[in-house]
Amino acid sequence: MADEDTASERSGDLKPFFTPRVVAVIGASRERRKVGSEILHNILASGFTGQVVAVHPTATELHGVRAYPSIGAVPVDVDLAVIVVPEPDVEPVVDACLAKGVRAICIITAGFGECSVEGRTRERALAARARRAGCRVVGPNCMGLLNTDPAIQLNATFSPVYPPAGNIAMSTQSGALGVAILDYARSINLGISSFVSIGNKADVSSNDLLQYWEDDPLTSVILLYLESFGHPATFSRNARRISRRKPIVALKAGRSSAGARAAASHTGALASSDTFVDALFHQCGVIRTDTITELFDVASILSRQPLPSGARVAILTNAGGPGILAADACQSHGLVVSDLAGETRDALRRALPESASVSNPVDMLASASAQQYEYALRTVLDDPNVDSAIVIFIPPLMTNADDVARAVTRAAEARPGKTIVGVFMSHDHAAASLASIPRFAFPEPAAMALARVTQYASWRQAAPGVVPALPDLQPSLARLVVDGVLERGGGWLNAVEATSLLSSIGITVPRATMAQTADEAADIADQVGLPVAVKAVGAELLHKTEHKAVRLNLHTRADVRRAATSLIATLGYKVEGLLVQSMVTGGAEMMIGAINDPTFGHVIACGTGGVLIDLLADSACRLYQVTDQDAREMVESLKGVRLLRGFRGSAPDDEDAFRDAILRVSALVGICPEIQELDINPLSVLPGGVSALDVRVRVAANAH
Repeated sequence: MADEDTASERSGDLKPFFTPRVVAVIGASRERRKVGSEILHNILASGFTGQVVAVHPTATELHGVRAYPSIGAVPVDVDLAVIVVPEPDVEPVVDACLAKGVRAICIITAGFGECSVEGRTRERALAARARRAGCRVVGPNCMGLLNTDPAIQLNATFSPVYPPAGNIAMSTQSGALGVAILDYARSINLGISSFVSIGNKADVSSNDLLQYWEDDPLTSVILLYLESFGHPATFSRNARRISRRKPIVALKAGRSSAGARAAASHTGALASSDTFVDALFHQCGVIRTDTITELFDVASILSRQPLPSGARVAILTNAGGPGILAADACQSHGLVVSDLAGETRDALRRALPESASVSNPVDMLASASAQQYEYALRTVLDDPNVDSAIVIFIPPLMTNADDVARAVTRAAEARPGKTIVGVFMSHDHAAASLASIPRFAFPEPAAMALARVTQYASWRQAAPGVVPALPDLQPSLARLVVDGVLERGGGWLNAVEATSLLSSIGITVPRATMAQTADEAADIADQVGLPVAVKAVGAELLHKTEHKAVRLNLHTRADVRRAATSLIATLGYKVEGLLVQSMVTGGAEMMIGAINDPTFGHVIACGTGGVLIDLLADSACRLYQVTDQDAREMVESLKGVRLLRGFRGSAPDDEDAFRDAILRVSALVGICPEIQELDINPLSVLPGGVSALDVRVRVAANAH
């Protein structure tokens, strides 16, 4: 794939895809039901406002459009060429387009990078030639693109579905899925501004499209279907900025990755590519959904309603059961079914039957009229304890669904500052009459979508985090340690090197020295100060507690000698040395780690550490660089944070120092990007400060 850092800077070059004056379809035939002919037909059927030409070796006219034997023979400048020729003919046709001066090429044809390494090489070379000529390429192996702007009206896809115009832009890597997506969008009357199937991403990627849509006045919401990341750092940079103005909703396929990675550290064992995707999206404010249906559920709220100012929800219903289901779903997804103010309840009592429930959820009973819906919704929206509302309607015999829908719409228009979603539990009832109110068939998906939108609103309201300046960093010392290891070919740092590395970034380590014999261990214990811990060190002794490779609270020289002798005898060849370390008592055992992922780069993790790390799998991660806000959220998300805050009457530990240590590890991988794995476990978080009790670090020269 193209260098996306370079490509993303050229997103302005995408304009010919969306606003072409002349489109050429290369590969259409006289027969319908073939891809090229269907694309030509769809361009004409959509009412494209520009000029359409066809390229065919013998025909002079196709489907009412003038045809020419080659792109070079077309007598006018061509902005966009759609290529649908057999795979062996693609490259000569692309070269002819470049010679013609075409500025945008969409290659529908498959048979490239999705098939073989050789195909990937060819498509990259093709895209590189196009870029040198000042041309951009969508595809190959895609379904095309469309723009519903009334001034353009372009459907250059092989999908017969032309969705209604709207403010949602979408990119998909799957062409086949794109057909279904367009059909679904039309079925729920969700308006699309533009749509691009990017296929193999030889050149134009989701990063380019994000930047184009960032400044597109017709686009307010951006949807992404992703199967892979080409350059997460570029995505992160773009998405962090764009999400502050326009919501990005993403469905990332491939949650069930190919099993756990084989890693030599706790951090590596906790890592998974999907975990990294979650971290990336969270940092960027991207709303992640699990299904296509949920993708459009969230989009329907974002495109039609204001963002909620908080998580407090009012539920208005004419049936008790759905109201309870909605309340349960709200609570399970982090929304708050708030207590209504006394004035609100009094106002509802005056307008509803005596047997109606005026607490939240508000059950107006099956007899509720359209007028009562409008009054009740206006009333709850006036409540200062309500940020959004879910309005549920099950059609009884005596009330017309369209009347209720219009009443709900009027109430929403009268109270424009709050978010409203409708649940009309009958097929196709009131879809048109709801106008700007997103409609759901059941309470649970409505609550889930509202929760996603509310979380995004909270992210957007929060101040962006900063990477703070950290005192006591010694970058030159850190580089000295790592460079020394790289000179001998890289690999795992020994215990002395690892502790020196942490000391260089201001993370405290207990006094410790390596010993090779039991007598030497006893002498060192006197030097570091009794009591001590003795730990067997070796490449096979990662999980020291499992190997019984640690002896703690050794108060005398004799204790140290006995412990060292026992470790050597028990573990044998696995023991490469003995680390004699001054004892650190008290505090909560946590962990901090880092791993250099081949796709995502450095990822920083923290979690509950010590022997609980594998039992609880309680961890959080963020991609480099970690901000103060990231560190705060990471720690607060841990179940083990309760250990830091005085669990069951114990004194609280230094949570600020734990967060500071996370930021220092993030700074370290910036200073020494050759760090491939780093694992501090346990990190003892004390009432004052932290102490790294066990450290493992592996370095290797990074590929350029």
